[in-house]
Amino acid sequence: MKKRLAIGIALLGIAFWIGGASPAGAVDSLTVTGAGATFPYPLYSKWFYEYSNAHPGVNFNYQSIGSGGGIRQITAGTVDFGATDAPMKDEDMARLPGPIFHIPTAIGAVTVVYNLDGVKSGLKLTPDALANIYLGKITRWSDPQIASQNPGVKLPGEDIVVTHRSDGSGTTDIFTNYLATVNPGWKKKVGRGKSVRWPVGLGGKGNEGVAGVVKQTPGAIGYVELAYATQNKMTVAAVRNREDAYILPSLESTSEAAAGAAKTMPSDYRVALVDAPGKGSYPICGFTWLLVYKDQRGAAKGKALVSFLKWAMHDGQKMNAPLLYAPIPKAVVEKVDATLKQIQYKGKSLY
Repeated sequence: MKKRLAIGIALLGIAFWIGGASPAGAVDSLTVTGAGATFPYPLYSKWFYEYSNAHPGVNFNYQSIGSGGGIRQITAGTVDFGATDAPMKDEDMARLPGPIFHIPTAIGAVTVVYNLDGVKSGLKLTPDALANIYLGKITRWSDPQIASQNPGVKLPGEDIVVTHRSDGSGTTDIFTNYLATVNPGWKKKVGRGKSVRWPVGLGGKGNEGVAGVVKQTPGAIGYVELAYATQNKMTVAAVRNREDAYILPSLESTSEAAAGAAKTMPSDYRVALVDAPGKGSYPICGFTWLLVYKDQRGAAKGKALVSFLKWAMHDGQKMNAPLLYAPIPKAVVEKVDATLKQIQYKGKSLY
């Protein structure tokens, strides 16, 4: 089981296919297709595997191509659902062929990873130091803005190799939203987005691409989802939060950042979690969503998709924590259940 699961969540950034075994000669099977975010890919892979085993005949084909790709494909109608870590903008939703729902599925942390010989996890970075690294203003690891916060740590004088996503990415949206929130210079020069004009750095495709570049490049720094950093045994930075505490990314610090989510969650679920209050709150966190049309194109596939979403919001949430994603708060799950009842085919609920 462990070996099969490890294969199922391999971080390859390519199409993912899993289905339950069908009885000999069975033809009553269908495939639900999706594409988008790499951020929740380890979790979604686990979900697809477990759901298909429990529901033989329902298969999933998911392409981990980044949030930008997921939004493009659901807009074009080439997939049954999209996946994104960056909520769609109002102007983009206005161009859709029909109403779409953002279904929150998990809360994750975007970690700052680095490759420095002899420096273990826990290197302290202030918001300004992190922004200035990505602005190209801090170019060496021994810079006073870094060294002053890390007394006793032997920092090399080598160049910092900045790494970022090359594709449209919800992980990038969370990361740049954080930098724009905490640093006026970044907000003015670069801003927030799934894709931005990076002042410096090398690009890597997907979370797995950035992780690969950082692991292979001495002196590199990058940003990836927490599960990727953990599975790849990468060293991660402690980032100073708004309470002036240096916090390492973890399930606990991610959950604290999301503690107020139920109280502030808007009806369409589009909300940011960066720079959240709380002494133990990790500051670079965000929701990830599945994008599903209110009006489905077919009854059978639409019903299978709604059934999966119901399962994901209840049984599936139990699998979040082991993969280092914070589960959706129960109060929000109740709201999502009401939203799922609105998904329909020719006016009839598929719930």
